[in-house]
Amino acid sequence: MENHIILLVEDDPSDVDLTRRALGKAQIPNPMVVAENGQEALDYIFGEGPRTEQGRAPIPALTLLDINLPRLSGLDVLRRIRTDPRTRRMPVVILTSSREQSDLGAGYDLGANSYICKPVDFVEFCEAVAQLGLYWLTLNEVPPEADSRSAASRPDAHPAN
Repeated sequence: MENHIILLVEDDPSDVDLTRRALGKAQIPNPMVVAENGQEALDYIFGEGPRTEQGRAPIPALTLLDINLPRLSGLDVLRRIRTDPRTRRMPVVILTSSREQSDLGAGYDLGANSYICKPVDFVEFCEAVAQLGLYWLTLNEVPPEADSRSAASRPDAHPAN
């Protein structure tokens, strides 16, 4: 599963570094792409903005999404991911320092697969990332990319305007 991409949407460079180190310590070989804000995450996923000439990237096998991001919040990113038929099945784990019940509820309401509060302790953080990697990248079956024909034929599908 090492060719499956992990998308980390995180604006704090120290948290990016901690996540890289934790993945390495857990011997998770998957490549990790970092988006430093919500808009950059959407540009990567949908091949928009500055990445338009590159086309759309492969759907990440796992997206680790912070909530408090510049330019576009993590909840807005999640909302866009879940409303697009191409990405609605994409596994998204909210990995944030927010313990606010309103954020927790909103994350699940918008379709987060999991909501994890970042442990402050590095050892605990490494353990949490190792468990995430084991489950989402090894045990869990990656959902197939949505077929636009089958998505369009669903009774609840509505064309984008």
